[in-house]
Amino acid sequence: MRRELAQKSSIALSSLLVSVSCLLIVILIVFKLPEASTGDREMGFYPTIKSRKVSQNAISLGKFGEMMVEMLPQDLAFTVFVPSEEAFNRDLHLLVNDSLVPEKFDDTYATISRILSFSAVPRALSSVNVPFGEHVSYDSLSGFPLYISKDIDGTLVVNRVRSEVVDVKKKEILIHVMDGVIMDADFEESVLLDNTEDSEEDSLQ
Repeated sequence: MRRELAQKSSIALSSLLVSVSCLLIVILIVFKLPEASTGDREMGFYPTIKSRKVSQNAISLGKFGEMMVEMLPQDLAFTVFVPSEEAFNRDLHLLVNDSLVPEKFDDTYATISRILSFSAVPRALSSVNVPFGEHVSYDSLSGFPLYISKDIDGTLVVNRVRSEVVDVKKKEILIHVMDGVIMDADFEESVLLDNTEDSEEDSLQ
């Protein structure tokens, strides 16, 4: 009988100790959560969306970028994915000194207006409106579909072209500067063909 009482007492004591230990662990976890969460974010365990917004005067769109934006009505909401100056040069072989001379200006203007039709959306679309980990789709002014996503650092990706700077506001127009040119396959092929012909002409001279 005494042995049974001793065993029951031992079991009850063990259960009490386990319960108290669990309670202490829960209390410690609750009180440590904010500190642990902050530390984890600093260590990079949680994705942090870095703001890449810039003020209106903090960046130059370049001559071609400015031309694109000026083609849009300034009092209406548009989002335009403007190629960087380097992208205009690299992907379209447009150089300010060569492309804006009087004899080439009309061709340059036509090219830039075509790029605008592929890369402008008639609505305001800031980087904040694009959910992380999802794709959103909008038709550009020409009806060309734009597939837009956002990386964990806030970079926008539009038809596989990554942004350099996001959320530049000029009046009612929202601008994202892209490291590439957004265009459909037919126009891209015509650009490549023109560049090939120009290269062949240069080599013959």
